[in-house]
Amino acid sequence: MSADKSKIAKQFMQALPHAKALGMRLSHMGDGTAEIEMEYDERFVGDPETGVIHGGAVSALMDTCCGAAAMCHPSSPGGTATIDLRIDYMRPATPGQKIRAHAECYHITRSVAFVRARAMDDDDDRPVATATGTFTVEGK
Repeated sequence: MSADKSKIAKQFMQALPHAKALGMRLSHMGDGTAEIEMEYDERFVGDPETGVIHGGAVSALMDTCCGAAAMCHPSSPGGTATIDLRIDYMRPATPGQKIRAHAECYHITRSVAFVRARAMDDDDDRPVATATGTFTVEGK
C-alpha cells in the first residue's frame, strides 16, 4: 500500500469523532484490507445485567473498518462514504474482551467499493458479527 493511502486512512480515523469516542485503533492496513480494535468499555454496555457491548458500538466499528478497507484498495482514489451496510449479529461479544473488526474490499468499480467484514472477540472461530456493504468511491 502506498504511503499516501496509509496517511489518508490514518487521517480518516482521526477525523471521525465517533471513532475517537469509542476508542477505535487502526491495527492493520493493507491493499484493500483493514483491522480496527476497540477495547471493552463499560460505557458501551447495552445490557447492564450481562455486560454485553451494545450492537450500535459493534456496528460503528464494522462500518468504520469497512470504510478504511475501501480507502486502502489500490484502485481507490481516497475518500469514501457508506452507501449500504448489512450486519448479521451472530452472538453477543464476550464481556470484558476487546472487539476486532477485519474488513476486505474485494471489488471496486469507478463509483462503488464492495466490502465484507467480520467482528471478533478473543474467539476467532465464532464471529460476533459479519457484514457486507457498499461504499462510494470518490474522486475518480
